[in-house]
Amino acid sequence: MDVGVAIAAVGRLAGWLSRPAYAHKTEVSGDVAGIWHLEPNHSPKAGEPAQVWIALTQAGGKVIPLKDCDCRLTVYAGPTIAAPPLLEPPLVAIAAEQYQGIPGATLIFPAVGQYFLQLTGKPQAGATFQPFALSYTVTVAAGQSPAPAIARSPSPPSPSPAAAAVPLVSPHPGAGWLGVGVLLSLAVGLWLGRRRPPLP
Repeated sequence: MDVGVAIAAVGRLAGWLSRPAYAHKTEVSGDVAGIWHLEPNHSPKAGEPAQVWIALTQAGGKVIPLKDCDCRLTVYAGPTIAAPPLLEPPLVAIAAEQYQGIPGATLIFPAVGQYFLQLTGKPQAGATFQPFALSYTVTVAAGQSPAPAIARSPSPPSPSPAAAAVPLVSPHPGAGWLGVGVLLSLAVGLWLGRRRPPLP
């Protein structure tokens, strides 16, 4: 690589890294450099959308657009690669800062903690860069608490299907008739007692 081009690339990179508003992480793999950025401000929140983009440049400073890269983004729970990946979001070509057509994706991290992002890629469509693997570790903070559930008055418990299927039958088959007989006896006794003549 030409020394002048290398000095210009380092100067451009130093200029970007010196900006306080940008906390980009730069990594090099083979002849490809990647600048990672994660919105909002490299501080994603659990359960909330975050956008990640990676500005890929080839040695010499040429930007590698997504159309020239067979790229794949994987997200792992924890600070290192663990199998299987937690997320594999689809990559889309986006414009960010001065970069056009670079790979980007929308992520929703499910919980608080550390996550390991890896972008792998190989050339396509006649591109000439070397296959690469770039990584980025991020700590996800707590997001906004979910809306409280609507309070509802408790409803009476419904009978279980098994209980509803049980017939209301006495375990003693003759007990029902016995009760009817007792009632009839009482009724007859009362009736006969009224028909008796009064005592002298």
